[in-house]
Order: sequence, then C-alpha cells, then structure tokens
Amino acid sequence: MTQKLIGACVLAQSGGPTAVINASAYGVIKTAMESEEITRVFGAAHGITGILNDMLYDLDKEDPEELKFLMNTPSSELGSCRYKLEGEKDLARILEIFKKYDIRYFFYNGGNDSMDTCLKVSEYMMESGYECRVIGVPKTIDNDLVGTDHCPGYGSAAKYIATSFAEVYKDAIVYNTGAITVLEVMGRNAGWLVGASALAGLSNAAPDLIYLPEVPFNLDDFLDKVEAIYKEKNNCVVAVSEGIKYSDGTFVSEAKPSTTDGFGHEQLGGLAATLAAVVGHRTGAKVRGIELSLLQRCGAHLASQVDIDEAYLAGKCAVESAIAGENGKMVALNRVSNNGEYGCEIIFQPLTVSANLEKTVPLDWINSDGTNVTQDFIDYVLPLIQGENTRVTVNGLPRFANLKKIKAEA
Repeated sequence: MTQKLIGACVLAQSGGPTAVINASAYGVIKTAMESEEITRVFGAAHGITGILNDMLYDLDKEDPEELKFLMNTPSSELGSCRYKLEGEKDLARILEIFKKYDIRYFFYNGGNDSMDTCLKVSEYMMESGYECRVIGVPKTIDNDLVGTDHCPGYGSAAKYIATSFAEVYKDAIVYNTGAITVLEVMGRNAGWLVGASALAGLSNAAPDLIYLPEVPFNLDDFLDKVEAIYKEKNNCVVAVSEGIKYSDGTFVSEAKPSTTDGFGHEQLGGLAATLAAVVGHRTGAKVRGIELSLLQRCGAHLASQVDIDEAYLAGKCAVESAIAGENGKMVALNRVSNNGEYGCEIIFQPLTVSANLEKTVPLDWINSDGTNVTQDFIDYVLPLIQGENTRVTVNGLPRFANLKKIKAEA
C-alpha cells in the first residue's frame, strides 16, 4: 500500500501555449484543491523560472468560480517559459524552494523539453532523499510528443487549421482572374499540423498541395506542380509546413535561421512570403503568402470540445495518480475503440519515453510524391476535432479567466 504523502503542490506551464492548456491547469487545480493529501496549491509564474525565482501564486486565494473560466481561456494563464535547467545549481535551488513551501507534488504542463525538465527534477529529488512526486502533463499543438497517441492542444489547432484553409480556399477562388495562395503552418520537424489542412477537403475546399517536413523539399518540382495546377484550374492553394527542408537538411525558409529559443531550436517563419515571391516570379500570377502564425495555437473560439475534455482529464488524472503514488511519469492519452467509436483512456509513461524525443508523421501516411496525406491520416485526426467549444461570452466576446495571481508566502 502506498504511503500517504501530505504536502503542497505546484503547477507550472512551459513552452508554446495552446487553446486548451488552461483546461489541463484547471484539471490539476480543482482536483488538488479537493484532495485531502494536498495542503496548498501553488502556480509558478512563467514555468520553471517561477520556482527558481521564488515567484509562486497562491491559487487557494482565487475565486473558485473564476477558476472555472480557465476551461475556455487560451494561452498559458500562469505564464510560460523556454528555459533549460543549468545543472546542479538550478536543481538545488528548486529543492530549496520545494522545502520552503513544503511542496511534495510537482506538475509540469508542457512538451518534449518540459518532460526533460520533469525527468531531471524527479531524479534529483530522489537522489536528494526528498520525497516529491513529479508528473508531466502533456501539451503541444505540434503533436510530436512520444509516448501518447495524441497530445492535448493538437485537436483544437488542427480544427483551426482545417477551418481556416476551407475559408481561405473559398475566398481565393472567387475572382475570374486566378491566383496562387501559399499558406504557412507551424511545425519544425513534424507535419501533424500542416497535414490537418487536408481535412478542409471534407468541406470540398482542400489545398491542392501539402508539404510536410518529413519529406525533403524540391523547389523545381514544387514550382512545376504549382504551375501545372494553376494552368489547369486557374487557381492553386498550397499548404506548407514552416519546417520543410531541402535534401541537405537546410530549412527552405532560411539556410541559417537567425534566432533560436532557450533550447536551441530554430525560430522559423516567413516561408510563405518567400515561396510566394518565387512562385510569382515563375508564373506571373497574382500570388499571396499567408502565415497563420500564433493564431493556430490561441484560437480558442474554434477549440474542439474533445480536446478541452481530454486536456482537463489529463490534469485531473495527473493529480490523482500522484496521490496514488505515481512518480516520474507522464500522463498519456491512449486511443481505444468502443464499438467502432473513438474513445480515449489515460495511461502513464516513464518520463524517459518522451523527454527530448519527437514523434513525426509516419511516412506511409504521406502520399507517394510527398504532396498530401493519406486517408489513414484523416481517420487519425478527425475524431480529435469534434465538438464545439461551449464557452461563456459577454457582449458577444469570450469571457476569459481573470485571476488575481497573489504572490504566495511560505
């Protein structure tokens, strides 16, 4: 029987936000507040840096009714960061803060790099003899987290992308003078997001070409295909992932990206404009480059209710599992079939399964010439975008959570 562990908990959010990350936060916060084992509930300001800087919010002092609005509030309400732990110094500081507030439960909501942070913290606590149960709560619109069938945040981003492509497609073909439209979607090494643009085909508005980073990009072949489609249809809509690369591994957007994040990952962007300029020069057609950018990860008005519910469940189960004795694990979503219908169950993976690893789109889910996805991809994504966000609005606009964020005292 697992020994009961009494103490405070802290929740932190890390990496790029999503439309449903705060639903996971609410799952953690509400479940922790209802637990007899958890004495206080803290939120770290800006991820792990909030713990390092002793900047914790006392979430017990928030209005419970206000906290409910987290379910439909996009972005990372507690603040995020992209920070790589700097060895013993940072880990010792985290232990110091945990002891100061008697923190015995740590929940970190993030992606690949965040799971690495979780792993380091978990191992250090055990080596130090300080009992603290560490659970990673998955989050990323990129859907590239290893160990989970899909990731909270992806379904809503996929729904936003598919809807946006369908709407842009309808607009792009309206004139008697044709046009070529290039839309850029996020995704550094994995094409889960750009592949979701194919779902626009269910509205009879699919892009003509889809380019994923899993397949090397050939500029001449790209131009030939765009020009042929334009001549045939008098219009062409193209979806490109920001992370597409030439066969030598250099990014099409820039051979040497000018900036990186805290983990050394390239900050991409500007690809749509670059390709639009090349296409315009080649064809002489009217060309437009569009970058969806941050819109695809903060579009809570198009959040999938399935995604919201699963995000909340991930946070809830993280707390329940930690109380039950789990440690050094990541919450994972496992797809199940209930009489042929989509279902999802929670399982737990060791943090080592996902830390610093990336899950890419299977090559057999990409067509033979690398310009579209197969029906298997569509079948995988479609259940994740179901359900409409039942959010509260005021004056026709969304009502987001407005937390007091009172600094915690030991």
